[in-house]
Amino acid sequence: MIPLRSLQAAVLGLALVPQAATAQRYWKDTLYPFVYYTSIDKFWFGGYYAKYSPIGYIDRPERYLASFNLTAAASTEGSYRAVLLADLPAWWDNWRISATAFAVRFNRLGYFGLGNETPYDRDSISADNPYHYAVSRTTQQIRATVQRRVIGHLRVLAGGVLEHTDYRTLPGGNVFRKELADSSLTEGQVGFLDLVGRFGLVFDTRDNELDPHRGVLLEALFGGGEGYSRFTAHARAFVQPVEPLTVAGRIGIEAMPGDPPLAPMTQMESSEVPFVAVGGYYSLRGYYEGRFAGPGKLLGGIEARYALLWAPSILELKLVGFYDVGRVFGPGETVQLTTRGLHHGGGGAVALRLGRNTLVTAGVGFSPEGSTYLFGTTWSF
Repeated sequence: MIPLRSLQAAVLGLALVPQAATAQRYWKDTLYPFVYYTSIDKFWFGGYYAKYSPIGYIDRPERYLASFNLTAAASTEGSYRAVLLADLPAWWDNWRISATAFAVRFNRLGYFGLGNETPYDRDSISADNPYHYAVSRTTQQIRATVQRRVIGHLRVLAGGVLEHTDYRTLPGGNVFRKELADSSLTEGQVGFLDLVGRFGLVFDTRDNELDPHRGVLLEALFGGGEGYSRFTAHARAFVQPVEPLTVAGRIGIEAMPGDPPLAPMTQMESSEVPFVAVGGYYSLRGYYEGRFAGPGKLLGGIEARYALLWAPSILELKLVGFYDVGRVFGPGETVQLTTRGLHHGGGGAVALRLGRNTLVTAGVGFSPEGSTYLFGTTWSF
């Protein structure tokens, strides 16, 4: 017979030692090459390595407890990216921490001028002058973000960014070269070093962060760099009317008071990483990457994701249809929710999800200005 005092001591010892949490924390490695094609950068060749701690069989929305990964890739058009990421969304209870260092060149980034009504003329692009609406942008950035759960699904966010950006004119006559020559753009706008602070609130009820079927993600963010501020609000919602079908919708708005450089005007903030807007995979599919630029932005979108193969958290093969709208507000314009001046794009894609960590999408977007091939390793939103 076990003495009562000994039994009490054993129970107390088990309570004080987090054995279950410790037992679940192990590490795995993954390494693979990849190749894909986009309309702008043509063929990309690269590799990905990650050392991560899996969630295991716990039912929670994060992809992993922690991950340290490196992505390196280059395109046949001269673009490249090297990204080192430390991401710890669930290593500690109630905390999310991420840090990123990267060097990226968009060697065929769109530049059509500032404002929502910048013209596009197909005849301006020819074999002798292929870069009329393009520019090369190189960025080196260090970015860190800390989030802390306040109550329920509400988190507070704080972070910082140190970024250096340069633009380079491409051969031939183009809009970027012309605006530099007539001082529509200044050297201070196109080559700069920026130190940015970020703060905000995030409300997140998604059932799965990689591939949500239900829930909402609401973000209210404030940031500021040298000579400008940035206010961003973003709402994403996911519903599942029937089991194989997920309907996703989003609306986002951003204002940048002050005198922002060009690069921040061509991006929109989020709680995770910024994305090119307006135009391209993450903002307005069917249009050239960076098609519209301005200090104010308005985005909307809806898409239907229907699973042909349905084994949640193991395998899902989906057909996707989408419709996007978006616009920018030029310097001096009031940023507002409106249906005026919206540009429209739509299309379809195929998406494959494998396990908790892998999602690949490929498709085509259409707009009044033509079509673009799309590829992504996350959803557009």
